[in-house]
Amino acid sequence: MLKSIHAALAMSVITLTAFGASSALAAPLKVVASFTVIADFAKNVGGDRIDVTTIVGPDGDAHVYEPSPADAVAMAKADIVLVNGLHFEGFLQRLVDASATKASIITLTKGVTPIDFKPEFADADAAEGAGTGGGKTVTDPHAFQSIANARIYVKNIAEAFCAADAEGCVSYQTNAATYTKKLDAVEGEVKAAIASIPESKRVVITSHDAFGYFEHAYGLTFLAPQGISTDSEPSAADVAKLVNQVKQDKAAAIFVENITNPRLIEQIASETGIKVGGTLYSDALSQPDGPAATYIDMMHNNIRQIKGAILGS
Repeated sequence: MLKSIHAALAMSVITLTAFGASSALAAPLKVVASFTVIADFAKNVGGDRIDVTTIVGPDGDAHVYEPSPADAVAMAKADIVLVNGLHFEGFLQRLVDASATKASIITLTKGVTPIDFKPEFADADAAEGAGTGGGKTVTDPHAFQSIANARIYVKNIAEAFCAADAEGCVSYQTNAATYTKKLDAVEGEVKAAIASIPESKRVVITSHDAFGYFEHAYGLTFLAPQGISTDSEPSAADVAKLVNQVKQDKAAAIFVENITNPRLIEQIASETGIKVGGTLYSDALSQPDGPAATYIDMMHNNIRQIKGAILGS
């Protein structure tokens, strides 16, 4: 009886030791994503082989975000840090320095063809550093608003994960390919929705100039009282200029953004007589139970809101 108990205990120890070894080998990659859109891409590529921490959470504004001590701790422990680049994350260098992280910092806009934001915002935003903590730029950092660019982000993430975890590379590549097909399908839906809107009605207003890549890729025109960053308030003259522009261009719809104060948009709506059409998600996803909990949900929500407000359906 004692022998059988000892044998069972020994087998349990061997089993637990083997399990512990296999668990250690399969420890997930510690990934830090600078904001929610990148975190969603990472989860789709990494699956259960990664553990993701997001710095700027749902409905958060990366342009004005102030990192916390917990962010520095997460960064210090990370294997990989995924960032947008193009000066989108004004806090990034301070956080990297504070954390003294040894992680690989992967810039996901590598391979993207950047565009400049609109001339009416260039002087003001370059002078203010476009929310970058002082670095001057006229480059639009919101490259993820083009689904073609989202595919580049996904490719860059898969390559970074493969470099850090060769054993998981096939899994990462398979996941990336599956997700890319989903992005292709969504892009087809976006193009079809915009094609259904008469060209004369493809002008909309948003809070800040976050949709330049969407405009460039899909043929809508976006007007905004704020430039590339939400970091500064537009002047009364800027707002008056936009109101006049709206009246001339006959904008078909006006939207608030999830990351900005709706007051400005409500003022413009009041002065132009255009009804606020809903909420667009620009720099951040919604809460998990909201209408834009994932990047694909965000694209569905935005095009549905735009089409519905313009066509009344």
